[in-house]
Amino acid sequence: MLTALTTLLLTGCAAAPSAPGPTAPRPGAGGPVQPRPAPPHSGAHTPARPHLHPSSPPYRRWGLPAPLAPAPEKPHRSPAPRAAGPGLPPVVDRVPTRDKVVFLTYDDGAEKDPRFVDMVRELRLPVSMFLTDSVVGPGYGHFARLRAVGATVQNHTLDHTALRGLPYAGQRAEICGQQHKLKQRFGVRPTLFRPPYGVYDTTTLRAAADCGLSAVVLWRASMQIHDLRYAVGDRLRPGDIVLAGFRGPDQLKGTTLTEMTTRLLRRIQEQGLTVGRLEDYL
Repeated sequence: MLTALTTLLLTGCAAAPSAPGPTAPRPGAGGPVQPRPAPPHSGAHTPARPHLHPSSPPYRRWGLPAPLAPAPEKPHRSPAPRAAGPGLPPVVDRVPTRDKVVFLTYDDGAEKDPRFVDMVRELRLPVSMFLTDSVVGPGYGHFARLRAVGATVQNHTLDHTALRGLPYAGQRAEICGQQHKLKQRFGVRPTLFRPPYGVYDTTTLRAAADCGLSAVVLWRASMQIHDLRYAVGDRLRPGDIVLAGFRGPDQLKGTTLTEMTTRLLRRIQEQGLTVGRLEDYL
């Protein structure tokens, strides 16, 4: 279940504009991102893909010290997250589970690294992509290729507008509009929604429910190019939702999405965890 939002100081994109409403602002994912400098890691930066022979195991080709452990075939699901109110979807940043898994989510759609498609395919990496139409632009073909190799597509609004405090009609247009776009593009309506910047109010939840979404997804940790930033403590816990982000080439400061994901996967392995598919647990 969702922890207190006011304590979660994770940077996934530029700060949200302030707006009146019952929930506190939360730094969020998507759109043009201005990441804070990442805390230095004691080890050297990890190359995303060493120059190894093509017959090398995939994990070695992608710079991992060992294969990713497979997620359980039968996910352990705790009771469904509690709804935020009558007729409203739950808001989650962590899924209670005994399985040693965390969940990787990528926002917006600005970064379209073609090698990331190969990475997802070769590592059989389960990832959830929360897409914004105005950010993806003409690049939906890239995300169709990702979806073809196992990634899932979810809703992150049409225009990456901070929703909290907006009238119901405006919020519904942003959320339902992207539902229709993604159904047109991929033939499937998303079931999960992430509000831009992580800020929302009760009107957001009502609009999300009315647009057919079953849960509002936030995050417990975010990848800051070279290392993780945590909401609480200094490590991941089973069931944590991780924001990796599609930051865009300018904000990655010379790092590629595949390189950033390799570093993230190494941190996950170092902590004795692996990657599960979020949609299998929600």
